[in-house]
Amino acid sequence: MNDLRSPVALAADLIRCPSVTPAEGGALDLLQGWLEALGFTVRRLPFGEVDNLWAERGEGGPRLCFAGHTDVVPPGDEAGWRTPPFEPVVRGGLLHGRGASDMKGAVAAFVAAVAQAEEAPPLALLITGDEEGAALDGTKRALAAIEAEGLGFDHCLVGEPTNPGTLGEMMKVGRRGSCNAVLTVTGRQGHVAYPHNAANPLPALLRALGALTGTPLDEGYARFQPSNLELTAWGTPQTAENVIPGMAWARFNVRFNPSWTGESLVRELERRIDEALPGWEWTLAPRVSGEAFLTEDEEFTALIAGAAEAETGLRPEPSTAGGTSDARFLSRHAPTVEFGLVGETMHQTNERVATADIETLARIYGRILAGYAERAAAW
Repeated sequence: MNDLRSPVALAADLIRCPSVTPAEGGALDLLQGWLEALGFTVRRLPFGEVDNLWAERGEGGPRLCFAGHTDVVPPGDEAGWRTPPFEPVVRGGLLHGRGASDMKGAVAAFVAAVAQAEEAPPLALLITGDEEGAALDGTKRALAAIEAEGLGFDHCLVGEPTNPGTLGEMMKVGRRGSCNAVLTVTGRQGHVAYPHNAANPLPALLRALGALTGTPLDEGYARFQPSNLELTAWGTPQTAENVIPGMAWARFNVRFNPSWTGESLVRELERRIDEALPGWEWTLAPRVSGEAFLTEDEEFTALIAGAAEAETGLRPEPSTAGGTSDARFLSRHAPTVEFGLVGETMHQTNERVATADIETLARIYGRILAGYAERAAAW
């Protein structure tokens, strides 16, 4: 076993595990061994094809949870990699390999921080194998299982790669919600030369899309940009050139701020469509994959920002930008903040991260552990 105080060595060990979603690839087995050596009680929570890990250590005070994932996206065309994606290489001060940035480096940094810590609060780790996939059998189901047993945590730190280009630039204190939807308008098929015998759904669909996009959904929310609707596809059934189609559809995504819940957003979308299409038959098929959230626990966010600033000299911006993450599930349980490595090459060919950043992140996490233990009595 590698020295558990060495985050770069631990990250390299995790990269060697080909844990492409939903394969565990040995990564959680490795992590379980490290955590048990550090005194954690570890449980595996498998659901379907996905394996997850829950670990606890310590009693008698507020519990800090570190959450993340060991699954990675596929490497793509391996011929485009300068070194094999699951054979970690350190070159020029950079650790190369799939998952180096997103987010095996952060998992390793947290384990090393615990191993190095002279003082730590009661801790938990919730590590999933499904963050890069459908996110159905990972954090969401694992949380439900531990909550059903009366287990849990009081604050959560997620190790996603939050920094755009320099370690210390940014932490995520919230995320927008996401709703995918398909609008279908049904008309009546007919010959283009006899439009009075048909009901063309395309102009109706255009009116509905205009109603959806013509007026902003909102003007923004504290620390959030305005909610945004983006059209992603549209079409009709394949017909001959001289045929008016019988139906037309459009697909779109809405990234929404806390002005809305998924339910209230869908009601607003349906209201706009209904007003635009009197007398038309239409259906809307929405799927809300995550609700918007904002962490307003200023003491917890200040602890993380202060730890990052002490090690990097930068005060991270409290941001809500970007896509979704498993923080959308974790935030329902406890105040949740994301802070990890630089994400500039995540999901790319030749993914890599500075070894110095992994070591600095371990020190930042160490400061968070010490600060949380010191302040726990007040929480």
